[in-house]
Parts: sequence; C-alpha cells; structure tokens
Amino acid sequence: DVQPVESGGGSVQAGGSLTLSCADSGLPAGLYCMGWFRQAPGKSREGVASIESDGGVKYADSVKGRFTISQDSTKKMVYPQMNSLSPEDTAIYYCAASSKYGNCREVRTYDYWGQGTQVTVS
Repeated sequence: DVQPVESGGGSVQAGGSLTLSCADSGLPAGLYCMGWFRQAPGKSREGVASIESDGGVKYADSVKGRFTISQDSTKKMVYPQMNSLSPEDTAIYYCAASSKYGNCREVRTYDYWGQGTQVTVS
C-alpha cells in the first residue's frame, strides 16, 4: 500500500542525537503538508514539526531549538535531526503527508501515515 516509510529510530542516551528519515516516493506529487508526529504510551499523538507546501517549517514548542527538519529537492524525503534528546522524547515517531489544504500542525489534516519508528531515550 502507498504510505510514508519511516526509518532511523532506535535507543539513545539522554543528551544524544538521532536522525530520522521518511520516504514518500510512493505518494502523489503536490502534497500540501509533510509532517512528523509522535505518540508516547498513554498519550495522544502530537505534532513535532511540519513543512508546508511553500517550504515553511514549524516546530512544536517542546522541540524548538533541538529538532530541525529538512526536505530534499524532490519533496519525497524528509529528515528530522533530533538533538539533546531527553526521556520525554521517547515515543513512536510517525511521518505523515496531506493531500489537501489544512493546518499542517494538526493530526486531522493528514491522510497519509507511516507505520512509525520507535525512539527510546534513557
């Protein structure tokens, strides 16, 4: 099935870094939003960072200054660089994309979702 595919998750000590990637090569062109979300056990899914169709990037307050997200020239690969990780960042991280206009920071905007990649910080 056509969906984003995440990779790069794993276990890291507090203060460490990870770089994730999302492959969207199988998705249609002209997507409106590309985003990353995370969900910790017992918590709702929350936005981490997003890229709008015009290239604008927004970050959740909890990750500002620590996470950066970039997109390749084809807009089919997304790379979140996560620095200064803490146990509070432990979650399953999901790559997502939207095919229509909406708020790129909201879960309900997205209609394409990856299966997630686990990030564990200890």
